[in-house]
Amino acid sequence: MKKHIVCYGDSNTHGYCAANDGRFDENERWPRLLEQKLGEDYLVLEEGLSGRTTCFNDPIHEGLSGLDYISGVSMIRPILLTHEPVSLLIIMLGTNDTKERFGASAACIALGLKRLIAKAIATTDCWRDKRPNILVVAPKNIEKEYEATAVGATMGRGCAEKSEGLAEEYRKIAELMGCHYFDANTVVKENNKIDYMHLTKEGHEALATALAGLVRLQFPAC
Repeated sequence: MKKHIVCYGDSNTHGYCAANDGRFDENERWPRLLEQKLGEDYLVLEEGLSGRTTCFNDPIHEGLSGLDYISGVSMIRPILLTHEPVSLLIIMLGTNDTKERFGASAACIALGLKRLIAKAIATTDCWRDKRPNILVVAPKNIEKEYEATAVGATMGRGCAEKSEGLAEEYRKIAELMGCHYFDANTVVKENNKIDYMHLTKEGHEALATALAGLVRLQFPAC
């Protein structure tokens, strides 16, 4: 059986393309590229949802909390069980959590991530050999220029500043929860020049290349 890697994220995992308000294709999105780079022994599963947060319920759009409960069951649980046995869960969330309407600091967003990780770890039936294996990816920072774009008004104030604080807060949570950690800012140098918060085609490629190297070298459970 192939090794299953679940990519749990927002529009930057789904592959939103700001240039055409559409989606990058299967040869451009980082999860698909990751599978290509890892080879035939791996099945990379895309679970990216535009607007998804770590745990915050959006008052404008429903169903976007990564920890949403439906009939008492956290959304992360059925997703992990759908793709069991899971060798690695990659979580890249937090960009949407910076929206002004949530009123959350970088430290509070990281606590939301902690809740999500705890629920994933507790889904014991999904893990290959019953061993949770999670990689936290700090998303590429939102750039200050977003404020002057079409999405600036709905994102609200302070998003770039909060986004910049996520990498260090996520590093601390990953260490606390026994997760692996990677900062996308180390390989993705800039976002697109339309909304300044979504990855470019080159950004998807850079992230996929870096993560493929990590999977091969650092995760024995994979």
